[in-house]
Amino acid sequence: MPTTTAPLVIIGGGQAGLATAHTARTLGMNSVVLEAADRVAGSWPHYYDSLTLFSPARRSALPGLAFPGDPDGYPTRDEVVAYLADYAARLDADIRTGHRVEKVIAASMGGFEIVTVGGEVFAAPLVVAATGAFSRPHRPALPGLDSFVGTVLHSAEYRRPEPLAGKRVVIVGGGNSAVQIAIELADHARVTLATRYPLRFMPQKVLGRDMHLWLAWTGLDTAGWARPLLTGGQGTPVFDTGAYRARIATGNPDRRPMFTHLDGDQVVWDDGVRERVDVVLLATGYRPGVDYLADLNGALDDAGQPRHRGGICLTHPGLGFVGLEWQRSFASATLRGVGPDARHVLNHLLRRRARAGRAPARTRR
Repeated sequence: MPTTTAPLVIIGGGQAGLATAHTARTLGMNSVVLEAADRVAGSWPHYYDSLTLFSPARRSALPGLAFPGDPDGYPTRDEVVAYLADYAARLDADIRTGHRVEKVIAASMGGFEIVTVGGEVFAAPLVVAATGAFSRPHRPALPGLDSFVGTVLHSAEYRRPEPLAGKRVVIVGGGNSAVQIAIELADHARVTLATRYPLRFMPQKVLGRDMHLWLAWTGLDTAGWARPLLTGGQGTPVFDTGAYRARIATGNPDRRPMFTHLDGDQVVWDDGVRERVDVVLLATGYRPGVDYLADLNGALDDAGQPRHRGGICLTHPGLGFVGLEWQRSFASATLRGVGPDARHVLNHLLRRRARAGRAPARTRR
């Protein structure tokens, strides 16, 4: 099978990969986008049915294309999926779906070789890993979880509440998705949110304007130093119009401090009380899935996570990342944040490439 050469290979066809491909075109560079699934959109099609963004449409767009509809409305999962499909259709980029990357290796003459599961080989001086922050569900090692005889789900496996109707459910996590799922599910099941810290609500609107607009106007949205201010060291705040706080105040769902361990079909709460539960639902977020970089010595740390500064790989010139949480700012893993980060990463990679005296060539086969 012949090798396909390109000036830039982008791994991932979700929001981060599409924004990177668009940015590459604005910088005069062709790219090949390799997407494992049979369509673009990244993780979005796999989220729960009722998901809505916690940022308004005007602050939820990729570079070059406004989100359709009410700019002050909050898009649904399916609206985001449709938007990404439309965005991809408008791109002047070589997008190849059904191309799961198996590994990236350093080429003997410089640059990289990208090998797919199907055996195709791509060669490029520049690679951007844009599989994002949400490609691998994070399942923390909770004491007793392996021996729990009930059902354990990750929020990535949750779609709708009806299959859990009448069950006793404990949701582990205190972020936006955990609260959204808990409130939806509480109309069908008995639900408790188990969190290490009290829930931290942030007003959705201040003086009639969405908080995300204030974050943009103040510069906090893109300021890396703002992380302690926005997280308080205790997780991501839950954006709330007041409805979430009011609902949880009713006790349905309720919130309790994190249980100490699981035992058989029971959770053991921090006060020693045991309670039988049917389902433990882990709303514990995601981690980047970048195992395909394991053959690049030093590109990943001991936990298998990218070693980078602002999306620039610390060990392999020519390798960058787009779409990681807090890659450069609060917005980095969001629809609005991947565009600025893609431009930052590509500009850096191109400057480094120019200093090496090798200008990127056009795609050829």
